[in-house]
Amino acid sequence: MFHKVIILSLGIFALTGCDAQKKSRITTKATEMSTGTKSAGTNNQKDGVIYLSEGENKFLREYQMNVTFKGISEDSRCPEGANCIWAGVALAQVEVMGTSTRPMTLNLASADYPARNYHQSTEFNGYTITLQDIAPYPKSQDGAKALTGKYKIGITIKKADPSADSTRK
Repeated sequence: MFHKVIILSLGIFALTGCDAQKKSRITTKATEMSTGTKSAGTNNQKDGVIYLSEGENKFLREYQMNVTFKGISEDSRCPEGANCIWAGVALAQVEVMGTSTRPMTLNLASADYPARNYHQSTEFNGYTITLQDIAPYPKSQDGAKALTGKYKIGITIKKADPSADSTRK
């Protein structure tokens, strides 16, 4: 009989502890929602430009797409302090996936050179995705190899013009 009373009281004690945990979680979530602390700083956006670090992944709710900055596949930009024949380009690999589409890797260039198949903008899922910024800029003493893993890009996403031809030759 004594054992039954101890087991029953331990069970009641455990259940009241669970109820207290649920109440504290509910109040914490309500506080986050009212102050906006959790959702305010998640999107690094300035003037409509979305900034991503190398390897960073973001779900953009307003566009219903997931964007991942995979890395820089080519950086032939003229280093600071050097005299070059042409300015060169940096080619960013950005993987995008809509909520109802398969992932697609886009190669976005720092400048448009259609003759060399470098495009600063491309269309995906009814939106035009444009590369606005790639940082840091290569330096002559280090070169582009030293920047691997340190790149940041800025992209803009706008509703595609329905009258424009979306295919590219």
